Amino acid sequence: MTKDEFQTLIAEVTQTVRGHPLDAKLAAELNAKFPAAGQAFQSIRAACAAAVADGWMCEREQGGIKFGRVIKDVDGFSVDVVHMTDVVGPHHRHPNGEIDMIMPLDAAAQFDGHGAGWLVYGPDSAHKPTVQGGAAMVLYLLPGGAIDFTRA
Repeated sequence: MTKDEFQTLIAEVTQTVRGHPLDAKLAAELNAKFPAAGQAFQSIRAACAAAVADGWMCEREQGGIKFGRVIKDVDGFSVDVVHMTDVVGPHHRHPNGEIDMIMPLDAAAQFDGHGAGWLVYGPDSAHKPTVQGGAAMVLYLLPGGAIDFTRA
């Protein structure tokens, strides 16, 4: 899996969400079109696992979180992937919203209280990203690449 191949793979998702409001309706649409047990979701999950193993994804680490920006812009979204194990990440705000693809690596792992699937945060939302119950990878799409790390 190369970065170009990964971008082609993730473009199916970014083309689907482009131009849609980031809200609960979009999360439901993503979970219906790209279910966690479905081929597209599992292909992206396998690509992330291979890229992490190859060393070009989640290549940085701080505070027990492995992370990295994979793509600066595809259809107006940046693509980042994090690998977290039973940890609370740094508080941040999503000026334009955030779309999360949650990929538990351990069966009980949850990201912000959610198991495998899609979670959408609307514009101006904020949180401390939290993984409990084991390890998970989370791919997140940021419209315009916008994210503000804050203190809370």
